[in-house]
Amino acid sequence: MEHKNKKSVFIGMADYTVILTFIGLLSSVFGMVQAMAGHFRLAIFCLAFSGLCDAFDGRVARTKKNRSRKAILNGIQLDSLCDVICFGVFPIMICTLLGVNGILGAISVAIYAIGGVTRLAWFNVLETEELYSGEKGESVYHGLPITSISVILPLVFLLSFVVRDEWVPTILTLTLLVTGLLFVLNFKLRKPKLRVIVILILVVGAATLAILFFSRHHVMPVSQPGEDGPLIDVIKEEQP
Repeated sequence: MEHKNKKSVFIGMADYTVILTFIGLLSSVFGMVQAMAGHFRLAIFCLAFSGLCDAFDGRVARTKKNRSRKAILNGIQLDSLCDVICFGVFPIMICTLLGVNGILGAISVAIYAIGGVTRLAWFNVLETEELYSGEKGESVYHGLPITSISVILPLVFLLSFVVRDEWVPTILTLTLLVTGLLFVLNFKLRKPKLRVIVILILVVGAATLAILFFSRHHVMPVSQPGEDGPLIDVIKEEQP
């Protein structure tokens, strides 16, 4: 009983089972910084890499046997909180910086944001119920997983090879709108096997590398040095 009363210096229950989750989170945070600097190709790469980490973090967590109920619940919450940032806030930031605005843009962002957090909250409820009941969950998703944006957005970004730059904001607006609705529509989607996950990784990886090295879609940074200055300075100057 002595080990149960031992106090830790830090709160939470962090061990090797959450390493991939944290790596995916840091990748998205780094990608946000790159997006703010106008480096959207690198931001898309970071989004895809976060999706790769998410595809395997659950498998890594399940390698640890005899995890306590508290540890499993901690992992469920931690995974969803990181997903809000990686696959909720991050894609919205990329799309808004690329020109998703106006009334339709605001509606699409709102639907995507609400749909994303609704889905993650419901996922937490189902996972918690499954843990306490001891029953094994279904082998299907109800609705589109929020992590699917890490596949969808890089593939949509490939359109930069064939469409005019001014069409990109409209395409991204529709992507957010449709994806956000699919998050909460109650249809069944079979959970992918490892082979399918590997194929998706290869496809998205090829698409991301093509975007990173060959895309002709040149999006200028938010502000140019010597003109308006950094974005934060512009915001400050506009304050009354």
